[in-house]
Formats: sequence, structure tokens, C-alpha cells
Amino acid sequence: MAAISLRKVEETAPALVSLYKTAGVSLQKHGLDGLRAAVYLVVDYSGSMKPYYKDGSVQALADRVLGLSAHLDDDGTVPVVFFSTDVDAETEIALADHQGRIERIVAGLGHMGKTSYHLAMDAVIDHYLDSGSREPALVVFQTDGGPINKLAAERYLCKAARLPLFWQFIGFGDARSKQFDYLRKLDELSVPDKRVVDNAGFFHAGAEPRKVSDAELYDRIVGEFPKWLVAARAEGIIPPGA
Repeated sequence: MAAISLRKVEETAPALVSLYKTAGVSLQKHGLDGLRAAVYLVVDYSGSMKPYYKDGSVQALADRVLGLSAHLDDDGTVPVVFFSTDVDAETEIALADHQGRIERIVAGLGHMGKTSYHLAMDAVIDHYLDSGSREPALVVFQTDGGPINKLAAERYLCKAARLPLFWQFIGFGDARSKQFDYLRKLDELSVPDKRVVDNAGFFHAGAEPRKVSDAELYDRIVGEFPKWLVAARAEGIIPPGA
């Protein structure tokens, strides 16, 4: 059973009903129906991301993540971290107030900087630990390029492998760009030499991410999550009963 019912979504966020239904199909397909998990969204706010804010791609991703989260978490909100050179904002998106939410947040932010993954990762880790949650968490981490500090990003991912956090990286931009070579490398870091479990996935949504179908996007977001859940439970990373 979903954490938030279809009726509740119809009442609070009718524009997300289709996304909610499609997300439910994907979760069921991957054996995740009835799972409870926290969901986070991390969004790149570097200068090269400007076109994706302007054309609605970031808002579309936020809406899709909300549609997924409604099945996994019953509070109707998703914590969001905006990052560039530093962490630009730590806020949330909600079912009841999702339309135009990204534009309203960005209107209050400053200069769009460079790309620094590890500070955003640190913010998610802190939020999760402060929440006191025992449930696993799915972190949807969107970016359009590699980080300015590659070693720091790798170090944080490896340290986070001992926490019940799975990082699903999504690339926006030209698939031929070498900017994504690092993310592919990060996804393939050895286990257990560098991290106790494989706690990350990566897929490329292309230069026009809004054109990726909802069904495909959800399948890609949750595709590696079940395998990680099994490994994390086997290592005791996810507490019994969570």
C-alpha cells in the first residue's frame, strides 16, 4: 500500500495524479510496492544549468520526484538541496504547493556558481542523521557535469556507504560530453575495496530531459534501489524491520 493514497493526491495535487500512478507501476515492477523510504532531491544550481531552469526541466523533475515520494513517504514533502560552489539552499517541495515551486525558490537565490557535489552530499547526510529516521533513503541527485573536487565527492560517497542512503545520480546534458565520465566512474567504484556496498547509480537523461517518458524515468530512478536494499540489509546498514 502506498504511503499516501490516490484520493489524497487527487485532493492535494491533482496535477500529479498521472505521475503518482506511473510511479506506482514502476515500484511494483521492481518489487518495491509497500516499501517505506525517505526521498531527497539534490539539484544542480551551477551556471550551465540556467537553460534547464528556464525550460521547466528542473520543475518537471521535482514533480516527478514528488509523485514517487508519495508512495514511499507519508509526509507529502521532499527535502531539496540546491548546490553550486556551495550549498545555495536547503528547503523542501510539497504536494500541496508544488506548482511553480522551483521558480519561487530560485528567485530567492544568488549567483549561480560552479559544481561541488560533496557539500550537497554533506547536507543530505546531516539532514538524514538529524531526522532520526531508521528507514532507508533514496537520494535523487541531478547534475549537468562533474564536480570541481572529484576526490572529495568520491570520499563522501564512500563514507556514506555505511549509512542507509542510496544515491541515484541523473545527468542533464549532451550524452557525449566528457563531463559525465566522472559520474560513470563514481557509479563503478569497487566494492568492498572502497565502499562496503554499491550505494550509487547513474543514468543520463539527455539534453532534453523532459522528453524522457515518466515510465522510463521512474524505472531508471528505482532500477538499482532493490539490489542496494538487499546488500545494505545484509551488511546491517539498514536496521532490522526498517
